[in-house]
Amino acid sequence: MKKSDFDFNLPHELIAQVPLPERSASRLLLLDVAAGSREDRMFRELPGFLRPGDLLVFNDTRVLPARLYGRKESGGAVEILIERVTGAHEATVQLGVSKKPKEGARIELADGSHTVVLGRDESFFRLRFEAPEPLERLLLKLGEMPLPPYIERHADAADMERYQTVYAREPGAVAAPTAGLHFDESLLAALRERGVNFGYVTLHVGAGTFQPVRVEDISGHHMHSEWLNVGAGLVEQIHRTRAAGGRVIAVGTTVVRALESATVDGQLHPFAGETRIFIFPGYRITSIDGLITNFHLPQSTLLMLVSALAGREFMLDAYRHAVGQRYRFFSYGDAMLILPQGG
Repeated sequence: MKKSDFDFNLPHELIAQVPLPERSASRLLLLDVAAGSREDRMFRELPGFLRPGDLLVFNDTRVLPARLYGRKESGGAVEILIERVTGAHEATVQLGVSKKPKEGARIELADGSHTVVLGRDESFFRLRFEAPEPLERLLLKLGEMPLPPYIERHADAADMERYQTVYAREPGAVAAPTAGLHFDESLLAALRERGVNFGYVTLHVGAGTFQPVRVEDISGHHMHSEWLNVGAGLVEQIHRTRAAGGRVIAVGTTVVRALESATVDGQLHPFAGETRIFIFPGYRITSIDGLITNFHLPQSTLLMLVSALAGREFMLDAYRHAVGQRYRFFSYGDAMLILPQGG
């Protein structure tokens, strides 16, 4: 299967640059795969599409303010994007710089502290931060929310709250699990009132989620590694839900990747560790019965994942519809609810 099989035309003005004033005010494209139908609805209507006893599974990762700015000893500007915190004072990062620094090079940060280049692994650098406080605390002091590259502005104070789910609790991500950005406390309360249950995985989304597929034959693509935890309590919740006839609805593609990584021979098990799982058409997703997700980039691994769930032609037709109806795309955009077996 080719990368170009997942292309579509997206007008630039449909890429959402700012969030809506209210999280749950987004639009929702409701997709019934079995019936081959779609409806244009609002995200705040979500409780009406779920049943008592259904289980929503959220990713509770918390986004770090992972973008830093500094200067090389030569005076050149450096942008540092944390990929993963690997120790109290060390991290794997991407560097935005005119000339890549060598091992041992020092970068001065805005507060006068320094970071030292320890080495390089392919496109990532390993840095040690020479600051008295742990790196996560340094990021809270100096860091900027790492908005995706297609949002063409610097993060502001509002993004510290809005580029974060209301239920985020496990720090470690450098990109938000964006399907969850549509939920606010009033919507969560309405879902509880409906009898919908909640469960949680943790998958720390890395900056590699924005890396493009660089090979035309997608079977040759290698995913970036991300850390996840699917706990025994959630596994038991899922078993109970399905035994009682309820549905498991993933909130975001990161939840799908986490649950599928924890599935062996069709059986879900507790799992904590790294995943490089790449889901594309031909892969059979068994861990969920539905998916809430945003609209993804053309030719992206995330579009390939939802195509594995609902079929490539069905999804591309839904995307063409969304473009025609002026839906808002990507992280701060609108959402869809995909129900493979119908509502």
